[in-house]
Amino acid sequence: MAGGTPSSGVAIIGSGVAGLHLALLLQKQGIPVTLYSDKTAAQLASGRMLNTVAHHNTTVKREQALGADHWDLAEYGYFCHHHYIGGPQPLSFPGAFGAPSRAIDYRVYLPRLLADFQERGGDFRAGQEVSPEEILRLSELHDLVVVATGKGGTSAMFPVIAGKSPYSRPQRRLCAGLYHGIAPSEPKGVTMSIAPPHGELLEIPTFSAAGHVTVLLFENVPGGDTEVLADAKYDEDPAAFERLVLDKVRVHHPQVFERIDTTRFGLTGPEDLLQGAVTPVLREDYAVLPNGKVAIALGDAHSVVDPVVGQGANSASYSAWELGTVIGEDPNFDERFAQKAAARRANRVRAISDWTNLMIALPPTPHLLQLLGAMSQNPAVADEFTDNFNRPERQWDILATPERTSAFLARHGM
Repeated sequence: MAGGTPSSGVAIIGSGVAGLHLALLLQKQGIPVTLYSDKTAAQLASGRMLNTVAHHNTTVKREQALGADHWDLAEYGYFCHHHYIGGPQPLSFPGAFGAPSRAIDYRVYLPRLLADFQERGGDFRAGQEVSPEEILRLSELHDLVVVATGKGGTSAMFPVIAGKSPYSRPQRRLCAGLYHGIAPSEPKGVTMSIAPPHGELLEIPTFSAAGHVTVLLFENVPGGDTEVLADAKYDEDPAAFERLVLDKVRVHHPQVFERIDTTRFGLTGPEDLLQGAVTPVLREDYAVLPNGKVAIALGDAHSVVDPVVGQGANSASYSAWELGTVIGEDPNFDERFAQKAAARRANRVRAISDWTNLMIALPPTPHLLQLLGAMSQNPAVADEFTDNFNRPERQWDILATPERTSAFLARHGM
């Protein structure tokens, strides 16, 4: 890696939200930390859109504690979810947060937090992609190595937990873009639109280099009518691509379509489109290296979830915070330390994985459909479901079994 030779402290591999939140927390605690990245700050700020990320209020509170809260919620936040479930008798209902969430394009977000880290004296080293062999080398130079990226084959260092990774292939094919010409919902929120059996659309108010824009994230069921969006080539005919998007929104997601100004509608730029697919997986929390040291998995090296309920970044941030707390409490970086860190973050991280995997199951489970139906009838149920995006373990307490869902609804008199 470029930038000289470190000698001690914690090495973090990866400059995503997990790596940056952990680096800022360790820095705040006075623990020496070196942050390695395959990208420079300028590269993080440019290029193709990285993802579509919503930070819920529990994550915002961690940003506040880290001194990295740069986007005032009054301007950049949103306050609820709007649900639409299509079919012969469509359902439409809101769900309120107890406190706002927000969405910032990571090409804006990550460079700003990296600047915080460097302005406070942080050691940032940009260079080539990290391999398992390089991680072993860095473990000889640092007290602890945290792998916060799945790039370069690094995720393969951590075995898959088969019982928590039920899918061998993606359950949705994705098409996500930033768009002009979509008026915000009232009150300002995310629209979660379900079009059985074709998939889902998440419409997210977002701030990017182009200003306040809108994410349209299509979660397309393979074989469904909207799957074509995952393959359509914007560069070959931008106008045709945008007409196709408009047509699929009009047919399947009318609550979003009614807020589109078709004369202004368009992708904000050719780099503001992401198409692909995600195979959800949960991996072991740590690996024992050939030299006897442990490497800790964080972020995408540890847990990959489908973006359908917007939990990936929140899981990574939470996991980073809990890991950083254990590092501060017990700087004996052996297997006992790794087990303690794993236990501290397990309940929420595993609940996020299980909940997300339930949401993309095909066909949908009867008790999930039961809960969605109840949300349409009882605002208190919808509000609790929505605010539980901040406490995913509580969501999984409700959805883990049909009996738990029935008991939850009984508490609401249903």
